[in-house]
Amino acid sequence: MRNGIKSVSQYLWIDPKDNVAVALTDLRKGAVLHIKNRTVELKMNIPAGHKFAVADIKRGENVIKYGYPIGHAAKKIETGMLASERNLKTNLESVIGYKYIKKTAEVKYPRRHLTFKGYRRKNGEAGVRNELWIVPTVGCVNGTGDRLLNGFRKETGALKVDGALNIQHPYGCSQLGDDFENTRKILRDIVLHPNAGGVLVLGLGCEGNQPREFEKFLGDYDKDRVKFLVAQNVRDEYEEGMKLLRELYAKASQDRRESIPLSELRIGLKCGGSDGLSGITANPLVGKITDILVSQGASCILTEVPEMFGAETLLMERAQDRPIFDKIVRLINDYKKFYMENHQPVYENPSPGNKAGGISTLEEKSLGCIQKCGNATVTDVLIYGERISRSGLSLLGAPGNDPVSATALGAAGCHLILFTTGRGTPFGGFVPTIKISSNTALAQNKPHWIDFDAGPIAGSGESPNELAEGLLSLILETAGGKKTKNELFGHREIAIFKSGVTL
Repeated sequence: MRNGIKSVSQYLWIDPKDNVAVALTDLRKGAVLHIKNRTVELKMNIPAGHKFAVADIKRGENVIKYGYPIGHAAKKIETGMLASERNLKTNLESVIGYKYIKKTAEVKYPRRHLTFKGYRRKNGEAGVRNELWIVPTVGCVNGTGDRLLNGFRKETGALKVDGALNIQHPYGCSQLGDDFENTRKILRDIVLHPNAGGVLVLGLGCEGNQPREFEKFLGDYDKDRVKFLVAQNVRDEYEEGMKLLRELYAKASQDRRESIPLSELRIGLKCGGSDGLSGITANPLVGKITDILVSQGASCILTEVPEMFGAETLLMERAQDRPIFDKIVRLINDYKKFYMENHQPVYENPSPGNKAGGISTLEEKSLGCIQKCGNATVTDVLIYGERISRSGLSLLGAPGNDPVSATALGAAGCHLILFTTGRGTPFGGFVPTIKISSNTALAQNKPHWIDFDAGPIAGSGESPNELAEGLLSLILETAGGKKTKNELFGHREIAIFKSGVTL
């Protein structure tokens, strides 16, 4: 949160330049508040998480939150009135030019020599899980994968590995161009992920994603830990599949955790079902975690490019150098062009759930969203399907959709994902997904969804630094084997980005 933040138990005024404040609890019409050295009488009920004007905002005048414009008033918004999508419109434009202005990022956390208990792989990478995965090359064998997984679980009983998963998807055939390559890249990245102690690549035989070609696409891989089965090439695919799973399990079950430096941890940053408190509690808290991790030499990845629109210049100012700045510009404008080529406005967001939670424009959502990456310098920009290669903070090309972007983060090499939410979701990716609530009511109502509550930052004024230490401890415990709620309840899935035709 910003240095100029002022709060009481009823509302939060984030930045001295703001002409709106945020209700921390439901406020009633007629309530009298003292803000900006003036008395503000509410002219209507203000739900928790929503904004209200602390001064008259003329038609066409910018509405300021977080110290930056989040749009303009479509009509006059009087002091004490709700500022929402009904009277607030976006300032966003289509593709624009950007000027390179570098500002020094400030990350002030000393090295602490922290470690986590992970698995050291043959290629030198570290994993935080030791699981057995079935990865279909095509959706046609999803059912066969389920049958094999269920049979293996029944035969084995209590597993001596961290888990077993059939990673289903509907693609691998009837695709062209970028869609086909995206499928191959994501599946390749999953097969090579260090959280897997053994992988059975399950093919059909006649699919577009031919198993032999896909094997070549993997490059150098550990043949003791990755096995291939083509169902059409054997008489009994179940019997052959079980034989290969037993071989993989015999290897993986011998793996043991060891101390690994925190600098090798790779974390994905994600939000979904945001509300008006997400940019005040959960996202800034994750931003502190990002700064702590980066200062220790670890890696964090921020994605959801459309939810950078309106806040992209703040990321560009933090680019490590001019080439990284240019990559960020291409990332932003390429996504805007994608929208325009499909005859869609670049600002068609936030979702109905976001609006119900108090977010009115994409700029407002974006300014809250990017707080997950703290103040760290942007050291790299990854295209969709590309794996992380540098420590520090990277940006990744992927849309805002939860399953698609979470899958992209895992495929990029993230060991686990920090997922902030104000509305709640049971969703989880194929890597551990730590769900962080922006408000305590959600954490209390959905304890089987939420792993960590950031609500006390706004509710009881608890120190973000203290909560950050608690969240960091949870991250290290999770990296060391503690299961997240999505793992405990079996909510694990992938989704691959698709933009073209299906044959």
